[in-house]
Amino acid sequence: MTTSQPIRLGTRRSRLAVAQSGMVARELERVSGRTVELVQLTSEGDTNRASLASFGGSGVFATRLRDGLLAGECDLLVHSLKDLPVEQPPGLIIAATPPRADARDVVITRDGTPFDDLPEGARIGTGSPRRAAQARRANPGVDVRDLRGNIDSRMQRVRDDELDAVVIAAAGLTRVDADGGEIPTVAGLSIEPRALPGWPTAAGQAALAVETAEDADPQLLAWLGELDAPLTRFAVTLERAVLGGIEAGCHAPVGAHAFTSDGSAHVRVAVYGDEPHDDVTLDHSERIDGFESLIEGYIQARGSGAAADSSGLMIRAREIGSDLARRLLENGAADIVTREAPPTS
Repeated sequence: MTTSQPIRLGTRRSRLAVAQSGMVARELERVSGRTVELVQLTSEGDTNRASLASFGGSGVFATRLRDGLLAGECDLLVHSLKDLPVEQPPGLIIAATPPRADARDVVITRDGTPFDDLPEGARIGTGSPRRAAQARRANPGVDVRDLRGNIDSRMQRVRDDELDAVVIAAAGLTRVDADGGEIPTVAGLSIEPRALPGWPTAAGQAALAVETAEDADPQLLAWLGELDAPLTRFAVTLERAVLGGIEAGCHAPVGAHAFTSDGSAHVRVAVYGDEPHDDVTLDHSERIDGFESLIEGYIQARGSGAAADSSGLMIRAREIGSDLARRLLENGAADIVTREAPPTS
């Protein structure tokens, strides 16, 4: 990579993907002093309008982008981490996980009626089995309908009275309309955030994954390392270890959210069955010995490629996640995931 060449960042073509890739591009330009250009690639998930579950679910947005990276069409990729399969493909690494945005889901309605108070038969749009289950738990009378499309098209269906509400990620709104800031106001519609303790979101939701080749230019890896947020990386690694441990795809009916405070890890996981009495939930908090030292060790290793992922901080995150997965399986999650999760790729 010569100093006269721009750094090529591969992205999906959607408005959200371009917006969040642009955020990473600007940060990379800041730390590198180099121009970063966006290379738009089209994935199957962008062209196939069927339900995600019907054509594989996990990884449908990532495969084409990764093929482009391996073929030399770009130097790095930006993904929504929640859309990536847990297993990392050979030859590629997640070189940075920037600071996480608002991890909550939000409900969009026309008149601001709280979701729990929507009348029986209210039409709720979502393409996520997890969100569908959570919607039915919060308000058993709603009519959940499968929904695909970008953020704008989903909200327009509420404006046009085709749906009474849609459930989307808060991070999508903030990245498209507020450049990563507070949840913006949406003209003509009302926004109701759902609290994470009762409505845990997808593993990795609101986090970005900056992916590149394992043998990428060391200088590029070093620049990307400066974009990496250790606490975000710890939390999402823990969440994805739970998902991998119960062998669930990234579109399975599983909510998992982790965060840290004062040297402790806090996790809420819910695996949703056909009926509420089938659900398996888990709340966990634990003090992490030497947490500050683990963070310092991770910071020293980031930017060096695969070494950061094998640091003590990441090992501890995977240990906690794997232990929680074991407990979930012992409590009945295996039957739910086997029955309901779409096939993984």
